[in-house]
Amino acid sequence: MAGTTRDVESFYSTEEVVAKLRRLADALESETTFRIQIAGERIRVPARAQFSIEHERGDGEEEIEFQLSWTIEEDDDADDEAAVV
Repeated sequence: MAGTTRDVESFYSTEEVVAKLRRLADALESETTFRIQIAGERIRVPARAQFSIEHERGDGEEEIEFQLSWTIEEDDDADDEAAVV
């Protein structure tokens, strides 16, 4: 739901992650909108989303985050072709 605060982290099997990343890569490469379901909620990611990679290190741990970010606009609710990730 747009406008609702949410912060979740989901864990997936290696097989599931590989499938999601392949579909994500295809959507990024073709500059198309796609949808991803995370913790039971489907999210529409517009083609204009920005992609970043973050690396954190500290206290004996390291973390890499792949992030997509975008601002919410009225046309984000439009039904257009989408690939499900």
